[in-house]
This record gives sequence, structure tokens and C-alpha cells, in this order.
Amino acid sequence: MDPNLLTLFKLSLIFAVNMLMTRGLSDADSADLLTTQRPRLPQCNQTLLLLEMERCGERFSSDMNHIHPDDRCNLTHFIREYHVFSSCTEMNAERIGCFWPNPAVERFIISIHKHFFSNCSLEHVFIDPPDDTLTLLILVPVFLTLAMVVLVVWCSKRSDILA
Repeated sequence: MDPNLLTLFKLSLIFAVNMLMTRGLSDADSADLLTTQRPRLPQCNQTLLLLEMERCGERFSSDMNHIHPDDRCNLTHFIREYHVFSSCTEMNAERIGCFWPNPAVERFIISIHKHFFSNCSLEHVFIDPPDDTLTLLILVPVFLTLAMVVLVVWCSKRSDILA
């Protein structure tokens, strides 16, 4: 086969593949996508949202009443109930057309937390280490990294002598 003909065939094949790949990227084809991309959400009804949050809170309260008050600070005892509560607030907010979380939902969740978890104290409060320890923990890896770089550069310069 003639080399010029083979080159022409390759170029036409590349051109055809390029046309097929970029066909969906044209402005005329994507104009329909703009109208179908995101449905318009209804206006957020704050009153209905707060009523639905109250229903979620009532269910959570009844679920939490079955849990002993001493166990309310241990998440493993009420994780399922809290997940149901969180899912309820999220689904209702989205169904009503409100963003989740929003300030009204956050205030409601904080009030639930204050009611059920106000007696929970942090048993293990993590504090920053003393400044001397912190400085040491930062500087040791920095100097080790610099030492390794110097060692690699030194060994690479000596490799011609060692070889």
C-alpha cells in the first residue's frame, strides 16, 4: 500500500473519530440539557417546615424515652434513633422545598441536643501538647526530610566515584 495513501487514511480516521467524540459538545446539542438539568424547587414554607420538624422531634423524643438516661451520652445506644431523626429532618426539608440544613432546622436540632444531651460532658478532652513538645514534633520530621535530601544528593554525586 502506498505510504501517502496510508497517511491519508489515518488522518481521515482521526478526523472521523474526533467528529464523533465532539458531536455532543456543540452548543446546539447542549441547549436542551440546560432546561432539563435541574428541576425548580418550590418556595420554602418555613411554617410547614417547623411543623414537620416538630413531628420528627416528637418521634425522636418518644424513641429516646425508651433509652435509660445514663445511656444517652453513649452514641452506640441511640445511633439508630438519631439516624432516623436526622433522616426525617432532611427528607422533610427537601420535600417541602427547603435546603437542609438551614438556620431553622439547625436551631431545632440544637434545641433537641440541649434537651437530651445537656448532661453529657466530654470525658476525654483533648488539649494541645506543651509548646516544647509541639515544636519537637514539628521540627524532627522537617530535619529528617532535609537530611535525607542531602544524603541522596551526596550519594548521587559520589556514585561516579564509587562505580
